[in-house]
Amino acid sequence: MNALSPKPSSPCTKLCILDAVTGLCEGCGRTRDEIALWGSLSEPQRRAVMATLEARLRAAYPARVPAPAAP
Repeated sequence: MNALSPKPSSPCTKLCILDAVTGLCEGCGRTRDEIALWGSLSEPQRRAVMATLEARLRAAYPARVPAPAAP
């Protein structure tokens, strides 16, 4: 990556624990494959994955992830 390229977006929270049951990282909600491929994904592909992460974490760990506030 050259000096003018923006840093790729990432949902990483530095809490990298892969749950054996759900297959998700408990910190960010990505799968092992998504984490491994992250650097080769385009920015639109990264954003598409990131758009699903909150719902994934909420479904996998309902007691830990609060529902979004109502408007």
